Amino acid sequence: MIDPTKYYHTLELDKILERLCSFAGCEVSRERLLATKPQSDYREVCGEMERTNAAYTLCVRYGAPAIYNVQDCAASLKRAQVGASLSLRELLAIARVLYNVRTLKAYRERCEEEHTALDELFWALGENKYLEDMIGSAIVSEEELADDASGELMDIRRKIRAAQASVREQLDRMIRSPHYQTYLQESIVTIRDGRFVVPVKIEHKNEIKGMVHDTSSSGATVFIEPAGVVEQNNKIRLLEGEEQKEIARIIAALSAECGSYADSIMLSFEKLVELDVCFAKARYGQETRSVVPKLREDGGIDIKGGRHPLIDPAKIVPIDIRLGTDFDTIVITGPNTGGKTVALKTLGLLTLMAMCGMMIPAGEGSEVSVFEYILADIGDEQSIEQSLSTFSAHMTNIVSILEVANERSLVLMDELGAGTDPVEGAALAVAILERLRLFGCKIAATTHYAEIKMFALQTPGVENACCEFDLATLRPTYRLLIGVPGRSNAFAISQRLGLDEGVIEAAKGHVASDNARFEDVVTQLEQARQSLEEERRKVDALVASAERERREAEAFRENLEKQKEFEINKARSQAGRIVSDVRAQSEKLLCELDEIRKQKDNPAFSSLAQGAKAGYRSAMRALEDRANPVSGERQEDYVLPRPLREGDSVKISSFGTNGVVLREPDKSGNVFVRSGSIKTKVPLSELRLIDTPKNKSQPSAGRVSRTLQSKATREGSTEFDMRGMNAEEGIMELERFIDGCVLSGIKNVTVIHGKGTGVLRKAVHEALRRNKSVRTFRLGVFGEGEAGVTIAELK
Repeated sequence: MIDPTKYYHTLELDKILERLCSFAGCEVSRERLLATKPQSDYREVCGEMERTNAAYTLCVRYGAPAIYNVQDCAASLKRAQVGASLSLRELLAIARVLYNVRTLKAYRERCEEEHTALDELFWALGENKYLEDMIGSAIVSEEELADDASGELMDIRRKIRAAQASVREQLDRMIRSPHYQTYLQESIVTIRDGRFVVPVKIEHKNEIKGMVHDTSSSGATVFIEPAGVVEQNNKIRLLEGEEQKEIARIIAALSAECGSYADSIMLSFEKLVELDVCFAKARYGQETRSVVPKLREDGGIDIKGGRHPLIDPAKIVPIDIRLGTDFDTIVITGPNTGGKTVALKTLGLLTLMAMCGMMIPAGEGSEVSVFEYILADIGDEQSIEQSLSTFSAHMTNIVSILEVANERSLVLMDELGAGTDPVEGAALAVAILERLRLFGCKIAATTHYAEIKMFALQTPGVENACCEFDLATLRPTYRLLIGVPGRSNAFAISQRLGLDEGVIEAAKGHVASDNARFEDVVTQLEQARQSLEEERRKVDALVASAERERREAEAFRENLEKQKEFEINKARSQAGRIVSDVRAQSEKLLCELDEIRKQKDNPAFSSLAQGAKAGYRSAMRALEDRANPVSGERQEDYVLPRPLREGDSVKISSFGTNGVVLREPDKSGNVFVRSGSIKTKVPLSELRLIDTPKNKSQPSAGRVSRTLQSKATREGSTEFDMRGMNAEEGIMELERFIDGCVLSGIKNVTVIHGKGTGVLRKAVHEALRRNKSVRTFRLGVFGEGEAGVTIAELK
């Protein structure tokens, strides 16, 4: 049985995992990522990829959750379960786990996704704010408990501080005393063995009664505890002992509390690590601009725009490679340093990454299969110690590959058959390919042998491919072309490097005629392919341009539909206002008729009747002028003031949009006009010249004229009748009316809103209350219209 890890190293999966570790938030996650092994079970790989995709979606929409400074507390929790007391460091580590669990739960609650593949992990997180707060409030640092960890501890520490202050006060008086200063080495108070002492000169040690606790390294100073503070120091020591007992009791209580929740915390930590692994894969996918591939189990691979993740993104050339669809074997040829080995490694590495549940750096729509084995013979593994030549090393690898290869294997072989006699090597290479195909493997191999190229041309299910070489610049382009055999281009490369022309011509003479003809055919095929490629690029550009113009035309049509709808709604609104005006005029006419009827005996009755009739006719004519707001403009008899010129701004009356004249009218009376991004021909009768500075004569140099027109006009009327209007429309007109009255100097206005349900009256009062131009307002009284009008006084 072979160790597949060897092939993982060959394809550099270990380097990818090392980079992936840098995106993890805790050490356990990093270790788990570093130990990741590609899975061969299709369902397991699909599940892992689904989780990675869910984490990637959350990262893109809501950002990645913060997971940091988390340690594995399983050993500490198990000790706490059996009654052991933990250290302050262990308790703080448990609190950090609980904090990260709580923030992860809060992160998921903020995300608006209804359901994701990670929800099972999020739901398994056991939040424990009670224990987290208990530890956080009791412990200050890894060396200290908080004073308020318990009432007893706070009382003990208060007594210790009081006793220490008393001792310091006594000793301070001593060291400031002129009597003792001559005996002291320094006028300071220090501590030795937890007791307060003073430094005394060695020659005066008998002058101060007390206990000697220490001597300086030079022997010139002794540290004496004066007899007067011995009792206080003893009290401090007793209190410190009580403090340690209370600290031990508190720690034991916290440890016991952690032990009671140990199973829940360990489960939450495990789910936290799994989430961290998923989000690390997602963040790596963001960093490398990767996609989630479609997973297959039939051996098919279709990588679009694949990029090797270890190559500088600024230099990498994406490749398209497929295998296992219409052919099961691909033979890649081309010059050295042309990218053949990189293509092999990219194919193998991206497949391994997908089998690890990772996104792959490729284009959308890429497909990757799940294999049982990914077997690779890449690189020169010759060994002096093992007496292996390059050919022997390759054969040793291939022998081990043939032992395990099956229908669920992807086999990658670099320079197949190289390192020995070309004739024998080519024959051996063909035989190896035939044996692997018999096993049902999916195969990708690189070679320089023309015999293998011919084998690919003549064998169904085997396809040639090449790494493109630019004959004009004699440089590789690193593009992989499937279906085209490649040339080694040894003569062209040697010539470019300066090899004598005569040597090259002599070498060409030694090439067999069959091989020369084959290479010539390959050259002609390559030239034809490049020509077709150029034609295809031009066609693609034309198709893209046509599609862009189609989208622009569609957008223009949609815009016209929206404008049409807007104009219809505008007309409906205006028609509504006309109906309201008719109703108001009718009510006004009825009121005037009543008034005239009352004054029928008045000598001026005839003139009053004539005036009422004239006013009625005038109002009706005004209403008739407004009766057709939609089609009025189209029916008007419009004549252009002058012939249209290129660059004129015009309005297309049939569309209701503006445009610019691109060419003067043709013989048929059509004008080429651009409206937005659309260019079209429009009949001359549909165009209206817009009165813009560009369409007028140019002003004299150095002069700029501009007219500003205020929306607030000066009006002489002191009444505003808003009956028949809805509240929103009426308030807008009312504010404009008030602005006009302010400009005209009118101080008192009457707003007629009617009685009705009171909704319009309430809206008017609210608007007047907000308007800064209104000083006061009130409802009308008898004779003014009562509750149907509002009288406002303006500032």
